[in-house]
Amino acid sequence: MTSPPNPDYAAYIAGLPRVLAGAAVLFRDGAGRVLLVEPNYREGWALPGGTVESDAGETPRQGARRETLEEIGLDREPGRLLAVDWVPGTARPPVVAYLYDGGVLAEEDVKAIRLQEEELLSWRLVPRDGLAAHLPGALGRRVLAGLDVLSEGAGTAELEDGRRRTG
Repeated sequence: MTSPPNPDYAAYIAGLPRVLAGAAVLFRDGAGRVLLVEPNYREGWALPGGTVESDAGETPRQGARRETLEEIGLDREPGRLLAVDWVPGTARPPVVAYLYDGGVLAEEDVKAIRLQEEELLSWRLVPRDGLAAHLPGALGRRVLAGLDVLSEGAGTAELEDGRRRTG
């Protein structure tokens, strides 16, 4: 027989700080350009991805796959974890952002991209040297760190606000 939950413990859990989780996928084409999407609900560009629906029991990897299918129409199991980024909160709670490898898209994959019109305006492939103009701040640094991890061949980048953690 199970005992009822301890009301003091439930109150303790309810009082803990909240952190959001986000997950995105880093896709490249054969030339090494990165796939970016343009949301219609905010300024700037992003990677395919979004908020992890943890209330529904979704993991970051599952969220990345779901968001990729919803946003660009590609149903792909995300590859290895490239980076985990702690992004401090300002007008929102802090976010733990997971970045997964989406691999290299073949020409037929690029042709198969279908945008979720409710959330996205457009997409484009951007070379590494053009990313800073499209992805300022923590997201841009996170994507560059992910590309660095890919070129290094192993590991996962631990980031704080998009900057590599040292030590």
